[in-house]
Amino acid sequence: MSQERPTFYRQELNKTIWEVPERYQNLSPVGSGAYGSVCAAFDTKTGLRVAVKKLSRPFQSIIHAKRTYRELRLLKHMKHENVIGLLDVFTPARSLEEFNDVYLVTHLMGADLNNIVKCQKLTDDHVQFLIYQILRGLKYIHSADIIHRDLKPSNLAVNEDCELKILDFGLARHTDVEMTGYVVTRWYRAPEVILSWMHYNQTVDIWSVGCIMAEMLTGKTLFKGKDYLDQLTQILKVTGVPGAEFVQKLNDKAAKSYIQSLPQSPKKDFSQLFPRASPQGESQGPAVCVPAGGLGSPRPGAGGSCSVTAATDLLEKMLELDVDKRLTASQALAHPFFEPFRDPEEETEAQQPLEDSLEREKLTVDEWKRKGWAPQRLLPAACSLCLLCWLRFPAWPQRPWHFSWRLWPLSL
Repeated sequence: MSQERPTFYRQELNKTIWEVPERYQNLSPVGSGAYGSVCAAFDTKTGLRVAVKKLSRPFQSIIHAKRTYRELRLLKHMKHENVIGLLDVFTPARSLEEFNDVYLVTHLMGADLNNIVKCQKLTDDHVQFLIYQILRGLKYIHSADIIHRDLKPSNLAVNEDCELKILDFGLARHTDVEMTGYVVTRWYRAPEVILSWMHYNQTVDIWSVGCIMAEMLTGKTLFKGKDYLDQLTQILKVTGVPGAEFVQKLNDKAAKSYIQSLPQSPKKDFSQLFPRASPQGESQGPAVCVPAGGLGSPRPGAGGSCSVTAATDLLEKMLELDVDKRLTASQALAHPFFEPFRDPEEETEAQQPLEDSLEREKLTVDEWKRKGWAPQRLLPAACSLCLLCWLRFPAWPQRPWHFSWRLWPLSL
């Protein structure tokens, strides 16, 4: 027998109306972006502080609707400690006609890497531990045949114990799907994306990690292009103009012509480009990220530092123009830079790839919405809504408008 519909309440925050179940109290804004707003909240049912994300216009267009579907599917599939997982999802709507808002609930993390880099210098222990966790998360994501496509410091959440989770799967795609060039915040975008290689591979994310690591070491954005052409120019100033072997791999004729028209320039010496590849010194602000011994990691200063040579070598191999020569996540994890505390048994992969045949479907907005609202086909007569239909779970919940599942113990 179905339980009664939970009571929702409305609250205006930053000129946005939030309508959430009463179990979520003390909402306070923590951030917003093009695809949604996030509030911190207290879950009175579990006693946890959580993050509630309200998707921005999830059904405004076919692109928005498909993006909403994609993010839900991917979050449901992800079960790894360095990848954000979905605790809950709900809508206040009572009917298909009212179905315009979707809310996601995840664990609340203390800060994002963008804020951390701005407020303090990172020790080499911090850099090793955080980059190691990013690559662990990517190994898992890539093993599910997924490319994140939007890795940047603001999409990497870190708590006070220096535990990191990869966020925001709205732009993530299955590896077999045709991919567009306009993805990833420009500064962290791989050159093959800028050059419009339609079938780039998972190492597009590794390039982004290289950019992020460089920023952690120097406190400055490595490639801060004003537009896509300037971005490519900034990259080639560091990597050097590629030779004929690389140019022959380009699919885009215009990109080929442009590269061939450039004067030859050598690759920069990374040891000079990153003279403080193992930065030490006092923090410029309060320490918001201190390793707590997890994953075999040392506390800062406890013997986990690595040589400048190892750091620059890893950067060079991640910031490799040729995708065939760039490191994969697994190869990067095996690099000597992480040797002091690496535990290969903790570098897990997804149990199975994400099956997502609907990714290629050309559906209307209403059809996408109906996939999330199909009581006449998939639910008991007493039910009125099931976002789980969208996720295609085998068993339907008693409260279809509001459901939860746990990806890890809540007592952590």
